Amino acid sequence: MASKVRAHRRDWAMGRREPVNMKPVFAVPRRALGGTRLQVSVLGFGTAPLGDLYVQLDDGTAIDTVKRAFELGINLLDTSPLYGNGLAEHRCGAAIRRVPRQDIVVCTKVGRWTDPFRGRGDRSGFVGGLPHQAVVDYSYDGTMRSVEQSLLRLGVDRLDLLLIHDVDVWTHGVDAIDERFREAMTGAYVALDRLRAEGVVAGIGIGVNEAEMCVRFAQAGSFDTMLLAGRYSLLEQPALTEFLPLAQQQGIGVLLGGVFNSGILATGAVSGAKYNYRDAPPEILARVARIESICDAHGVALPTAALHFALGHPAVASVVLGGQSPQEVERNVAALSCDVPAVLWADLKAERLLAAEAPVPLPVAG
Repeated sequence: MASKVRAHRRDWAMGRREPVNMKPVFAVPRRALGGTRLQVSVLGFGTAPLGDLYVQLDDGTAIDTVKRAFELGINLLDTSPLYGNGLAEHRCGAAIRRVPRQDIVVCTKVGRWTDPFRGRGDRSGFVGGLPHQAVVDYSYDGTMRSVEQSLLRLGVDRLDLLLIHDVDVWTHGVDAIDERFREAMTGAYVALDRLRAEGVVAGIGIGVNEAEMCVRFAQAGSFDTMLLAGRYSLLEQPALTEFLPLAQQQGIGVLLGGVFNSGILATGAVSGAKYNYRDAPPEILARVARIESICDAHGVALPTAALHFALGHPAVASVVLGGQSPQEVERNVAALSCDVPAVLWADLKAERLLAAEAPVPLPVAG
C-alpha cells in the first residue's frame, strides 16, 4: 500500500494522474464568506501561475485553465496586479467574458499599480508578464488607481472582493513594516471602506503571508475576509493560536493560500522540494517525511491530506490553489472527494506532527 501511495503522490506532483481513492468529480461545494452575501466554492482558483510565475504559459492554455475551473464548479477567482504585472488579470478577463458575471466571485488586490512607461523591474519570480513595472503604493489615490486599472484589465464594471496585498515582513522587511502598515490603514483601507459603503465591492480584506499581520489588521479595522498564505497547513499551524479564533469571533471569512507550503506538501520530501519558495531545509524534509509515512499507512496521498486538513477549520471558507493547466485543476477538484479516515488525524496528533487543538476536518460539504 505504501509504495502505491508514493507512486500516486509522485504522479500528482508531475501531473500524470489522479490521487488514490478517487471518486467521480463533483460540483464543488460552497460556503458563506464571513458576513458578506457571497457564497464561495471551498476550492478557489489562484492565478499567480497565469502571470508566468516561474514558467511561461501560452494564452490558450491559461484561459482554458480558468474556463475549466468554472466548468467544475469553482466560482472564486483570486488574482492580483502583481501577477505578471497585470498579465494574469488580462487572461482572467478573457475567461470571465465566457461565463455569466453573476456566477463567479472575482477577487483582486491593491497596493500596487502598474506603470506602462517603465520596464518590468523586479519580476519577483515572474519570468514573463507584461512590459510594465509594478509600483508599490498603499495610498488612497494609489489604491483607486489600482482598482481602476484592474477593472480595465479584467473587463468588468464591478469587483466582488478587494484585498490589501503584501503588507507583511516577508515583502517589506522588519524595518519598513510599521510604515507600510500605517500607509495601508490611512490610505488603502479608507479607499476600500468607501468602495464597500458605496456598494462597489461586496467585501474587503487583506492578503498576506503572516498570521501576525492578520491579527494586527483585524484589530485595527473592519474586514470581511483575509487571505493567509502558508501559515495554516498540514505542516505548520501558527495561525491556530490567535488569528483563526479572532477571525471566528469577528466573523472574518478566511481564505487559505499556500497550503502546500510552496510545494513540499504536494511533492513530498524529495530532493529539491520547495518550502517557502526555497529549497526545504533538512528539518522540514524530515518532518514532512514523517507525515508522509502516516498518510501512506492510511492509503491517502499527502496533497489530498493537506487539502482536507486546511478545509477542516470552521473559520476557513475556501482554499485557493493555483493551476497551470486544465488537468491540474481537475486533479485538485477530484481530491476533494477522496476519503480521509479520521484515524489519520489522530495518528498525526499522537506523533506530535499536528497541533493537538487543530480541528478534525469536517466533510467538505459542511
